Amino acid sequence: MRTLVTGAAGFIGFHLCRRLIEEGDEVVGLDSINDYYDPELKYGRLAELGLGREEAEVEAAGRSVAARGRFPSFSFRRAALEDRSAMESLASEGRFDRVCNLAAQAGVRYSLENPRAYVEANVVGFLNVLELCRATGVGHLVFASSSSVYGLDESLPFSVHGGADHPVSLYAATKKADEMMAHAYAQLYGIPATGLRFFTVYGPWGRPDMAYFKFAKAISEGRPIDLYNGGDMLRDFTYIDDVVEGIVRVLGSPARGDPAWNPRSPDPASSSAPYRLYNLGNSSPERLETFIAAIEKALGGKAERRLLPMQSGDVRATAADVSDLERDFGWKPSTPLEAGIGRFAAWFKEYYSEEKSEALKRDPEAQR
Repeated sequence: MRTLVTGAAGFIGFHLCRRLIEEGDEVVGLDSINDYYDPELKYGRLAELGLGREEAEVEAAGRSVAARGRFPSFSFRRAALEDRSAMESLASEGRFDRVCNLAAQAGVRYSLENPRAYVEANVVGFLNVLELCRATGVGHLVFASSSSVYGLDESLPFSVHGGADHPVSLYAATKKADEMMAHAYAQLYGIPATGLRFFTVYGPWGRPDMAYFKFAKAISEGRPIDLYNGGDMLRDFTYIDDVVEGIVRVLGSPARGDPAWNPRSPDPASSSAPYRLYNLGNSSPERLETFIAAIEKALGGKAERRLLPMQSGDVRATAADVSDLERDFGWKPSTPLEAGIGRFAAWFKEYYSEEKSEALKRDPEAQR
């Protein structure tokens, strides 16, 4: 299979690329390597995929230029989804059997500060992905949505068959827009499209803007951690390996139209067009305190709590109903929280130990 993975230098995209390379796919990775969070982490992920920094930085105005690392089946293009000319150039290079769109402007709180970045990357950029799929006859588009789309809904666990029409952040609104745009292209052009609503993904090589990563950094540096809504939060924490396994299973099963779909009582999760939605979560929500305790245990430190009010755009609880995923694929996420946090903590300590060593090599005075 020739598979395009957007967001290849991102958290989930990196792990997916590695899995697909191991399985023998020809993988084309695309990423803008922006500075929403530390680009060094993104370069580090690409290095794990066999791509040196100089190769990862290759780019040319208005074009998508390929870079190859030590894995013959992996190539990388540095470009942003919203760069129409770069995406059209990529489309002209040949057909992809599958596209997995994981690139996005992420983060709920940042959407309050820079809303235009979300429309440009998540709406305009996703339109460019859809146009690439249409132009090249892609066999299956799998795209990242988010549990954030459930917004004001408090009917736990969240079901893809219920409504998701009351988002509380622009980030969530753009993800809902992506779902609707994908359905329109599935209907108009017959592009099989499957949306996956991710629930609080965590694990090695994770995103520094996520709460669990911030907690680990604060604990290791002896700083207090911020707990919003006084710490009264419930999250469906989902380990990265489970998320990748779910994506791979879905990628191999292109969406089909449901002949039993009823337009007089429309199900949001399916359609007469080749379109499907699934929740991808652990279906075992944990209280935030339980999560923090697992991080403290794994890192061998104690966190000082700083209790704060609820943040705008946030929700108190998330929980995934994954019965559709289990029915259609005979599988559901199952990594226990302590096991997942243990693996994240082991990576975290190793990564920042190596980072510190490299910093000292560059500046020996930094230790004084």
